Amino acid sequence: MGSNWSEENLISIRERAYLHLKDLILEGELKAGDRLVERELAEKLKISRTPIREALFRLESQGFVKTVPRKGVIVADINDKEIIEVFTILSSLEVLAAKLAVQKLDDDTKSKFETSIKMVEDRLAESNYEDYSDLHGKLNHLLYSSAKNSKLFEILSGLSDYIRAFAKIGYKNQGRPEQSMKEHIEIMKAIMNKETEMAEYLTKIHIENSKKAYTESIQQKNK
Repeated sequence: MGSNWSEENLISIRERAYLHLKDLILEGELKAGDRLVERELAEKLKISRTPIREALFRLESQGFVKTVPRKGVIVADINDKEIIEVFTILSSLEVLAAKLAVQKLDDDTKSKFETSIKMVEDRLAESNYEDYSDLHGKLNHLLYSSAKNSKLFEILSGLSDYIRAFAKIGYKNQGRPEQSMKEHIEIMKAIMNKETEMAEYLTKIHIENSKKAYTESIQQKNK
């Protein structure tokens, strides 16, 4: 995120402060237990404390931070059980999104899918391309938006963001990043072909494989 902060638009500043802090948490720059002091953050970002306070409140409501007596606001520690629970919820909701995407498929969505499939295939052809995490997030949001249900999009985006940093752990498994991208391609093709049951099945398998990759990585780490 850029370093030029201006309070000419308070709504924009609120959103930028929230997204900036959330990204720092998701990317691991702010770790579990780190204190988040309003005054220090405001000085660093060169904005007032009000948008910082509101951003922290919003992050706390989503489980990214928590308020601890005598410590103040700290980055929350999300445990493995919670991550698995979110994967389980995502499985059901992403299957619903895939079903709705088939029902509401239009030329605009189809064009976006075709463009994304080509982009993914091109990147898979680049033998030195290893970081698929950003692309994975974009493909998820494309699927969520194709369902054309604003509330479902909001819920899925929140859940996906909640475990983004942890889901990336599964990408350390050899071959998983590439396989995940191929799974996305097959899901998009099924939606474009209006194969509802296939799209639902492939989506469920994708989430199960992601959850399995995460649990296997954690088990290896704890050995």
